[in-house]
Amino acid sequence: MAQIGPSTRLRVSPFYQATLAEGVTSFSPYNKMLMPVSYGDLDAEYSRLMQGVSQWDVSVERQVEITGPDATTLVQLISVRDLSSIQVGRGKYIPMCDHRGVLINDPVVLMLGQNHFWLSIGDDNILMWARAIAAERGLKVVVNEPDVSPMALQGPDAEAVMASLFGDWVKDLKYFWFRETELQGIPLVIQRSGYSKQGGFEIYLRDGNRGTELWNIVREAGAPWNIGPGAPNTTERIESGLLSYGGDSDDQTNPYEVRLGKYVNLDLGDEVVGITALRQINREGPKRHQLGVILGDQSRHSAHFVWYEIHKEGRAVGHMTNGTYSPRAKAMIGYALVSTSVEIGDQVSVLREAGIDAARIVDLPFF
Repeated sequence: MAQIGPSTRLRVSPFYQATLAEGVTSFSPYNKMLMPVSYGDLDAEYSRLMQGVSQWDVSVERQVEITGPDATTLVQLISVRDLSSIQVGRGKYIPMCDHRGVLINDPVVLMLGQNHFWLSIGDDNILMWARAIAAERGLKVVVNEPDVSPMALQGPDAEAVMASLFGDWVKDLKYFWFRETELQGIPLVIQRSGYSKQGGFEIYLRDGNRGTELWNIVREAGAPWNIGPGAPNTTERIESGLLSYGGDSDDQTNPYEVRLGKYVNLDLGDEVVGITALRQINREGPKRHQLGVILGDQSRHSAHFVWYEIHKEGRAVGHMTNGTYSPRAKAMIGYALVSTSVEIGDQVSVLREAGIDAARIVDLPFF
């Protein structure tokens, strides 16, 4: 069996040893780190997320810390969403675009203090991007990657586990709100957030030497709720309509094409990176849109998709960017990034390695 060779270019997380003890069976590279993606029983991991509570190592969600007199200015320059109303202790989901209006990341921005921000990023080098824009504009900022590594608790019982650890104040956190705290002397930030629609929290560890200790404390506290290990779940995220930046987008994708238009504020100043291009895209209308696709072949098969081509009436109209067997739909489902000429209800063909599948276009989310 092929293995990934050890390399200093591919880091492990503070929770790495804990995930090995949990029986992790596979990793994926993400932000130059190893991200656990399965513990050997995907059905059990899905069930925990949907019906109980799942513990995830998501330290690959690196933080880009921006501080200094011009920090607020820089964060707005690299966000096409208006951040003028953000407050300390609050977070916002933001699309980030390049000068073409092409999506380059979709982080959550956390405001920890005046001119003190974290960008909790997807898989891309936003540290370099932020530094480059700061230098280009001559801004007085410091841009670093801090010693911060998130762990997630996701699922309907996540709140009960968190309250048992920290107290009932966690129940008052609204989505993307956060609070700095500690647990047995371990410095943390607690935020209601996470890459699922089943509810949950992210625990930002601020001391990378205490990863195994924190994991085990949380694991023990969750035992009454049958907590178990998991990872960002492909099946749940597709069923729930969540975007995977870089997986469901390419080097031409703008926010309007992948259902992020509501987070774009076109009245921002011209100095915001990408906003001028997005105004033009908005005027002309996007050329593609993201919809759902249900394969006619309802048997469960491989969920490994490499942007399968979609045809309508014999003509290529886009791609199926992901796929999974959905227990709720009892069918193979996925996303289609296709020409705006393709509409909900259309019958299409998906060209897979194993052959051609008949499929139907539907709206998102599936559930």
